[in-house]
Amino acid sequence: MRVPALAIGDRVAHGWNPEAYARLLGIAYQPPKRLSPDALARRLDRVLEATHALVERFDRLQMDHRPPERDRSVRDLAYHVFRLSVACIDAMDKGHMPHAWLGETAPPDLVDGPAVARYGALVRGRLQGWFAGAGGDEYARVLDVYYGPQTGHELLERTTWHAAQHLRQLHVIAERLGVPRPETPLDELYADLPMPAAVW
Repeated sequence: MRVPALAIGDRVAHGWNPEAYARLLGIAYQPPKRLSPDALARRLDRVLEATHALVERFDRLQMDHRPPERDRSVRDLAYHVFRLSVACIDAMDKGHMPHAWLGETAPPDLVDGPAVARYGALVRGRLQGWFAGAGGDEYARVLDVYYGPQTGHELLERTTWHAAQHLRQLHVIAERLGVPRPETPLDELYADLPMPAAVW
């Protein structure tokens, strides 16, 4: 019940997969332009860099705030941005991604924004090393992801816009709480990504 699915008779398409939906319905579908894996890796790093720059400005009390749109603290939301990013390369290494990885909450020692930002810096370093050593075949492999089979390329694309979407939410929260926001070119970060229309 956590992911969308479309079923016609005994044929089913799971997860956010417009191409599979089109095949199921027998209609033509022209997928939008997709960024290459290298471009996505660079974009994800920029999203994480921007998340780091914003999150380190939140104090301990602000990190406990829960926006009305979702029952998740700022601390857990910020941690989630970095955790979902490292989960992407864990999935590529292991061949699968369980939903539980993305349900993890921030460890108790990450009490304020600077602490979560330090965790984010470690994640960025790990991702940079992984992407530097990855071959092109890494992105063609089909992975067993909790919302359905995905190629490494598809998972990296989803991970990048997923992280960017949460950065978008963190900027909204920062504005509400009076946290000064860094000058981040958000439109450039979101360009050519299949971002949801709604912030929440």
